[in-house]
Amino acid sequence: MLLTRSALAYLALIAAILALLPGMTGLGAAAVSLAVILGWRDMRLVPRVVFLVAGFALAFALGRDPGMIAAAAENMSRLAGLVLAVMLLSSVLGRTSDLQKISTSLFGGRPRVRYLSLAFGTAMVSIPLNFGSVAVVGSVVGERIRSNGDSPSTRNATRAVLRGFGVSPTFSPLSISVVLTLTLLPGLGSLQLLMLTIPFSIVLLFSGLVWCEPEPESEIEPVKVEVSGGLAPWFRFCALILAICAGVFLLSHQFQLSYAYAVTLSCMGAVIGARLLAWCRRTNPPLVSMANVSNELAIVGGSAFIGAVISAAVLGQISGDLNVPNWLWPVLAAAVPWAFFIAGLGGVNPIVIGTLAGGILGAVWPENGLVGLGFAMVTGWGITAFGTPFAANALIMERLTGYKAVDASLRWSLSLALSGLTVASALAAGLTLVLV
Repeated sequence: MLLTRSALAYLALIAAILALLPGMTGLGAAAVSLAVILGWRDMRLVPRVVFLVAGFALAFALGRDPGMIAAAAENMSRLAGLVLAVMLLSSVLGRTSDLQKISTSLFGGRPRVRYLSLAFGTAMVSIPLNFGSVAVVGSVVGERIRSNGDSPSTRNATRAVLRGFGVSPTFSPLSISVVLTLTLLPGLGSLQLLMLTIPFSIVLLFSGLVWCEPEPESEIEPVKVEVSGGLAPWFRFCALILAICAGVFLLSHQFQLSYAYAVTLSCMGAVIGARLLAWCRRTNPPLVSMANVSNELAIVGGSAFIGAVISAAVLGQISGDLNVPNWLWPVLAAAVPWAFFIAGLGGVNPIVIGTLAGGILGAVWPENGLVGLGFAMVTGWGITAFGTPFAANALIMERLTGYKAVDASLRWSLSLALSGLTVASALAAGLTLVLV
């Protein structure tokens, strides 16, 4: 059964790569659905609910307009392939020795320098690794707790890792938040969005210094970190990230491919390159198993299908221009980040809220003000990622460090999250007010 589930996931990935060929999107959507159904017993509650709602959306589309299904299946196949490609890239890079050297090198220096190193380092590593960055860097924090015990420095390190990963949905060109937002808001450009969200991410990480525990001078011990190879691991890792991001922008701008498709192809180019390099070195690492990706496929694929159906249904109800007062758009933009966070406190995955916000609001939003909605979606997603206890990264850190997720993510960062939400709402409303 596990082999069958893994084969179906790879089939969905291949179909996403060959999406330009006729019939591939339908094949990909079918493979995703079968992989989810076969892994149903091992899935968590939220993915099950999302996929069941996607089933109801399918029934609705069959009764309303079967033409909706083709576009929804394409959306489902495209985003599922993206997630599978990023997960495969994460698994391949996780085998390298460079990552351990990089993560160890982050845990040095004075308190403020250490916090910023861990926060920005985790953010950088999360570009290609996604949740793998939390596991890699978080394991170093966990090891320090086991060797030296609980202390303000380890608690601050945990804050830094969670917040560093939390800004990844806001600034990473490869993150599912950016890709989903650009997919659901096709009139919004990637550079237009990232030029606003990257500075916000940097300011947010620096602001985290305000909400750290003071570390008494008597308890600060110099951390000796021996990093073989010096800066070479960083140079190799950064070069890989730049190459992947350059591939994404080249494919999406020069060749006019969809952003999700461009990310999938660029990530797979890195994966294939790593495999060829391994063969040249006469090593043959085993193929990564994709048997345990049912939760991710259910959430991403199901949400993508739901969003496409909702968008088509809303557009079908619109005849001509909406008679909506202009003041309403800034109010809605200001509410979006809070909707992400409040739903996250209830355990709802940001993908679900992003799909609903992009699917419903994106269908009716004035095109000249799309950047305000996109900014609200991406920043709300990022703050939810580090400020709510049900986020996957908080649960991973709980397992690695022993700190309860409700403490590490919510209690320790609530003030930062509320401040970030307030600023994000104000900026999103201001952008929308000026542009609409």
